[in-house]
Amino acid sequence: MLSIAIPGREPTSVEHLVLDVNGTLTESGALLPGVAERLARLQASLHIVLLTADTFGTARGLAEGLGVELHVLQPSNGSEQKRAFVQALGPERVIAIGNGANDAAMLKLAALGLAVVQAEGAAVSALLSADAVFRSICDALDALLAPARLVATLRD
Repeated sequence: MLSIAIPGREPTSVEHLVLDVNGTLTESGALLPGVAERLARLQASLHIVLLTADTFGTARGLAEGLGVELHVLQPSNGSEQKRAFVQALGPERVIAIGNGANDAAMLKLAALGLAVVQAEGAAVSALLSADAVFRSICDALDALLAPARLVATLRD
């Protein structure tokens, strides 16, 4: 469990980290440098789930290599599937990270929604649905590893 106390908000205690894959953890299907190490550190306090349509067909090997859970979406309505997945976990217990239009609903629903803007870009809807926006997945994961960074960004 990860607890984050942001002034002006209810204290947040989360159990799950739900991550989009394409454009968030990977570029053209390849894991971005530094991600594996950060996720390994976060596994001590969070249940990590990769949630993806698996556009490049690399998600299974990626999840196995990282030692995290994988949930592959059905071919249509990815946005609703991601939202429903977070809802089933209990949104108040979830941090979600993504970059795409199909991530917007889960980012908005989660206790903490983080968007990343990297080489593959980010959908405006994802940015507007997030609590905070980061220039890279490593920066977003570092904010979870050092929650004072989130407090500085999100305090009222």
